[in-house]
Amino acid sequence: MAVRATVSRFPLDANTLEASGLPWGVTVTPFAPFDERGATPLYGSGGHLLPRCDNCWGYLSTLCEIERWGWTCALCGSFVGLDSATLDRYARPQDCPELSSSFIDLDLPAEGSGDGEMQARPVYVAAVDLSSSEEFLELVKSALLAALEGNGSLEIKKLPALVPGSLFGLVTFSHKIGLYDVQGPIAVVKNIFIPDSEDRLPVDLKDVMPLLSFLAPVEMYKDQIAAALETLNPTTSWERTTAAGQGNDGVLLGGRGFGVAMAALIDYLSSEYGSTFALARVFAFMSGPPDYGAGQLDTRRYGEQYASKREDADLALLPEQTSFYKDLAAVAVQAGVCVDIFAITDEYTDLASLKYLSIESGGSLFLYSNMDDSTLPQDMYRMLSRPYAFGCILRLRTSSDFKLGYSYGHFFPDPQYENVQHIICCDSFATYAYDFEFENSSGFFRNTEPPVLQLAFQYSIIVPSEDTGTSELNSISSSKFCVKRRLRIRTLQYSFASNINELYDSVDPEATLSILVHKVILASLKEGVREGRLLLHDWLVILTAQYNDAHGLVQSGTVNATSRVDVAFSQCPQLQSMPRLIFALLRNPLLGLHEEGIHPDYRIYLQCLFSALEPASLQLAVYPLLASYTTPDKQAYPRHSLSRAALLTSGSPIFLLDAFTNLIVYYTPSADLSIPFPPPHDCLLRTTINKLKQERCITPKLTFVRGGQDDASAFERYLIEEQDINGSGFSSLMGFVSFLEDISQGVVEYLK
Repeated sequence: MAVRATVSRFPLDANTLEASGLPWGVTVTPFAPFDERGATPLYGSGGHLLPRCDNCWGYLSTLCEIERWGWTCALCGSFVGLDSATLDRYARPQDCPELSSSFIDLDLPAEGSGDGEMQARPVYVAAVDLSSSEEFLELVKSALLAALEGNGSLEIKKLPALVPGSLFGLVTFSHKIGLYDVQGPIAVVKNIFIPDSEDRLPVDLKDVMPLLSFLAPVEMYKDQIAAALETLNPTTSWERTTAAGQGNDGVLLGGRGFGVAMAALIDYLSSEYGSTFALARVFAFMSGPPDYGAGQLDTRRYGEQYASKREDADLALLPEQTSFYKDLAAVAVQAGVCVDIFAITDEYTDLASLKYLSIESGGSLFLYSNMDDSTLPQDMYRMLSRPYAFGCILRLRTSSDFKLGYSYGHFFPDPQYENVQHIICCDSFATYAYDFEFENSSGFFRNTEPPVLQLAFQYSIIVPSEDTGTSELNSISSSKFCVKRRLRIRTLQYSFASNINELYDSVDPEATLSILVHKVILASLKEGVREGRLLLHDWLVILTAQYNDAHGLVQSGTVNATSRVDVAFSQCPQLQSMPRLIFALLRNPLLGLHEEGIHPDYRIYLQCLFSALEPASLQLAVYPLLASYTTPDKQAYPRHSLSRAALLTSGSPIFLLDAFTNLIVYYTPSADLSIPFPPPHDCLLRTTINKLKQERCITPKLTFVRGGQDDASAFERYLIEEQDINGSGFSSLMGFVSFLEDISQGVVEYLK
């Protein structure tokens, strides 16, 4: 559980916080195996025996004062008595993790009874769009075969991502739904036609095929599943036209009944929730927008109507056009189904409406606009190979002088309890954020105890069962699993900043950027992209003004046109990266405008991606890392500014640019021809690249560019600091020097 605060020293009161211009909050990565310093939790059992405060319900920790008969809560200061059983346990402190560490992870007893192994069986269903092309289906097949066979990439071990004991189902959708039974000599598919005018199928899927005939044990039927995948073919235009109807001009009117298919599939799986599985994951592969049956989307809203109606496309295309998929996500949660959407298309698909089905059911949203260099197989393998928690509950508690303000992330709030978030499915990368605010204007009193933060994360995981069994009748798999419920608790204590300069010196730029990105995304969704850009620009102006005022450089009331504003934060190293980060974020496609050529689906994809990234990864996505090498085996300099001047002055022949979703190796035109290109597989540069790829939640696209011979635009578009226009020819953006001058002028106006 990694926790990063925007400031490691908290402000004393609301006036100090406002005067600083800084956001105050934390980012939390609850299922990370380490904390932000690389330490692991202290594991143990008896999580249900952990003493709790009668007043605030906080947990006992090493920050609490423990006396002979009781303890004082570190959060609210209440004294709580200890019962005799707890006193007996605490007579053996070496057996009680909560007495030794403020970061613990404890077993919880299983709820109820029954066959835990059956409840724990991992269930995966691939829902494949047949209203597509041959190229689309070949890519999907390769991704699913990577999961089955373990050939996700050359850099990783060839082990199956779907472990023995898993159940796998294959379903297709177009103008009809196809259910596959692969447990016989040959695969059998049963089709159900989707009605165009009704919200549901005329027959339930369970009446077409029993669910346990549909879900096949992976290790027993791997070859049959692979054979069934090979039979997938696109529905013909004649089939779709006959089913969906055809206009007078012969144009196809529909054929992708995604909404009805997902609703029927979720209902189908729900019948075995809690008996066959604890969590079912559905992988929905789409080649375009739903255009048939319930849940169909009107893609005509993207295009010519804005010119005629004078609508703001950057505002109009961000909200969903229907609540169908948001409502369906709520149904999926109740059914124990998590949906991951893989949109493999370059046409407008209205991800603004579809995203809710994935992110609110605990899944992820992926977008691949180019099938030729898609990383879908690698992404599938990575997602299925890494551990995940499910049925999670996250609660953050604070000491009495401050409280939670706003919460950000892919979760849904508890309908009954305040500041409790439910997370359907959570991997080790998923990150959430919180704003803080003071309970009252007096803030922290100087003589009180330091502020304390406690995070409680209750979650379930699937682990191999200790009872493997010996009877073939009792086990159809070579491996069995059971559900383990655990409670992870982290308690942190922070110090005060005695003045505003100490507050500035304690800033974490990456955590600050994370909070800002969440705020900007929220503002964009409510008010439009332009408002989001203005919010970000004005924030930097205010921060710069407050910093200059606090250091006595340019003070309010004495400023004039000749005042020299310190926009580089020269007296505060912790803030010096902020202007570049904000400049880069303003240029990022996340905040790109419609007329600048930013596709609305790509913007929605970035919103979903950025709002789940941990701070270090998010900074790379906003301001890429540019490193130089003298040879493939020797690094020259670990970081350069994103400018052509940096390339020229370094004199290095090789550069590695890490933009999180892209890795680019660039050889300058003057690079010695004796330097091998591309770099050899056994060199330092390749080792670095492979390590970066393995540490990512998604697979970055790797590109090699030889300057002077190859098209270098993919690399040069990241050299943003000297650009006055973007790649589309619009002149609304400025270079970094001009940007600083604009901020300086804004500070002068603000302080007048």
